[in-house]
Amino acid sequence: MSATFEGQVAWITGASAGLGRGLALAFAREGARVAVSARRAELLTDVVSAIEAAGGKALAVPCDVTDERSLEDTVTAVVARWGRLDVAIANAGFGVTGRVEHLRADDWRRQYDVNVVGLTQTARVAIPHLRATRGRLVLLSSVAAFVPSPETAPYGSSKAAVRFIGQALSVELHGSGVTCTTIYPGFVESDIGRVDRFNRLRPEAKDPRPAALMWPAERAVRVMMRAIRHRRRHYTFTGHGHLGRFLGQHFPRLVQLVLSSPLYPQSLSKR
Repeated sequence: MSATFEGQVAWITGASAGLGRGLALAFAREGARVAVSARRAELLTDVVSAIEAAGGKALAVPCDVTDERSLEDTVTAVVARWGRLDVAIANAGFGVTGRVEHLRADDWRRQYDVNVVGLTQTARVAIPHLRATRGRLVLLSSVAAFVPSPETAPYGSSKAAVRFIGQALSVELHGSGVTCTTIYPGFVESDIGRVDRFNRLRPEAKDPRPAALMWPAERAVRVMMRAIRHRRRHYTFTGHGHLGRFLGQHFPRLVQLVLSSPLYPQSLSKR
């Protein structure tokens, strides 16, 4: 890769594994100094070690995106270390599964606190610094925002909220030099399928997502980097992701009929 982000500073939440980790390594390869945040500090250390072993510069700043003070302290630490912020990626997220009639208010609050409130507050603390560099803000949504699969209402609706937030931010930031890219992945290899509705990793759990449709994280990161590099406003990837988004937007009745069919698995809840 060319050194597209040479001398720039990228901050990534949810960077301990999966897409976040892959993006951290990719930005470092393109010459950026990379700050990585997540709750699992020991895994962040591994990410930093991998970047530094390849000759890059990285900083681990453990952070809980549901804690505003934690986010404020994190971005302050990043800017204090390197003097600027050019790219902020709100990647932290997880999925609550279950039928709406069975989910309690706390389940919904946990989902939205991370995927929606945590994402907006990541953007809030980053934007003043991105204005100074005419930087890039990146939000991770999902193709689930367009496809109402059974037992995924909390996750899908939270990602639909991210879709709208990204659209609103593109309007609000117009003329500032800061761009907002909202990314809609299909199925990608990650830990999200083994994280329970309490946002706890269950390494022994079976990922319920269809293995045949899963993209390797490395492939996903390559196309995401291209979208970020070119400041795309919206970017969807994987073939099934494009199909799901198209059908969900233009043929919602057909999608509803397919997903409510007896042939479609109706119990996708992981726990």
